Amino acid sequence: MLSGKEDRNDCVLTIHAGAGGTEAQDWAEMLMRMYLRWAENNDFKSTILDLLEGEGAGIKSATILFEGDYAYGYLGAENGVHRLVRISPFDSNKRRHTSFASVFVIPQIEDDIEIDVNPAELRIDTYRSGGKGGQNVNKVETAVRITHEPTGTVAACQSERSQLQNKNNAMRLLKSKLHQLEREKREEELDEIEKNKMKIEWGSQIRSYVFHPYNMVKDHRTNVETSDVQKVMDGEIDRFIRAFLLSFSKN
Repeated sequence: MLSGKEDRNDCVLTIHAGAGGTEAQDWAEMLMRMYLRWAENNDFKSTILDLLEGEGAGIKSATILFEGDYAYGYLGAENGVHRLVRISPFDSNKRRHTSFASVFVIPQIEDDIEIDVNPAELRIDTYRSGGKGGQNVNKVETAVRITHEPTGTVAACQSERSQLQNKNNAMRLLKSKLHQLEREKREEELDEIEKNKMKIEWGSQIRSYVFHPYNMVKDHRTNVETSDVQKVMDGEIDRFIRAFLLSFSKN
């Protein structure tokens, strides 16, 4: 367990709402809260780097930096599609809905790791920060989005008041993403190393959260489950992480 080269690193976790509009966006926000509570419970520092709010409720996507020993080693277990079943609070007929959201985790690379980024291949856009406002956060274009045109990789940050700080954070995130692309490229070439690695695709859910007609959270990779859905949504997901890490380390 936790013996990977980058397991000790900080990490960047990205949540994307699946198809389904408000339902999926609300679920994505619930997952974001769950991970933020997990970080708080385990003394990890969390910073929301980028947030795209949903239309009416929830979020379309969120990018969060988690800092602390083995942040990537632990949260890497959350890679995949998360499924929610519940009576919709947005449905006047009180029908049961199924929603999906994807979670993708990459290690935060250290500053001393060299990633060759040609400035001529970058497109840098500035825009006004979203959110609930507050002084000049919505009045000045402090948010920064950097696009690496050869790969189409995008990194954005709007968490700081300073455009320069947001640019530095976005550049660091971009380097982390490019580093991950290179890592995946090498791993694809080494099929023997990758033969036991779970491939995460939109259709392959790793965990189900059922609020109706019964209460249950079940991890489909390890069959670990609990009926205490409220504690799970309050960040108590260590049982799932530990079970996955133990089973993965045996492969």
